[in-house]
Amino acid sequence: MDADLQLLLRHHQICQFLYREARLQDEHRFDEWEALWTDDALYWVPANGEDTDPELQMSILYDNRSRIALRIRQYHTGKRFSQSPQSRMRRVIANVEVLGDEERGTRVAANMLLFESSRRGETPWAARNEYLLRATEGGWRLAYKKVALVNNDSALKTMAFLI
Repeated sequence: MDADLQLLLRHHQICQFLYREARLQDEHRFDEWEALWTDDALYWVPANGEDTDPELQMSILYDNRSRIALRIRQYHTGKRFSQSPQSRMRRVIANVEVLGDEERGTRVAANMLLFESSRRGETPWAARNEYLLRATEGGWRLAYKKVALVNNDSALKTMAFLI
């Protein structure tokens, strides 16, 4: 297989992984979604811009692998009243770019548009997502995900789900 075809196939596989990750979130299939993460994963949703330091400044969400698992366990308690009934959601992942490889994995970026319908009303969420993906025997896995919401520098409506 020539190099261009290999790059095209890799891009397609990465896109399929990102589409699956989005679908699992939309369908509230959080156990399957959680299984996509590596043991050393970080999941970050910055506040007040894109270039903040999550160790020094407030974030909407800044979770390691353990905290991701805790959020899923809390969800399963049935006591997440802000998600009763569950929001109906659909994400569109677009403009997927494979930015390159590094020692820890493959850097990828994509635009995301999420439409949420809930008792509170209808809310569009737009973001630029950055990922660090790792190829494993079982397929791609998430080592890092940053969701930079377009409007993260203003007051946000309740986000009672994992963006």
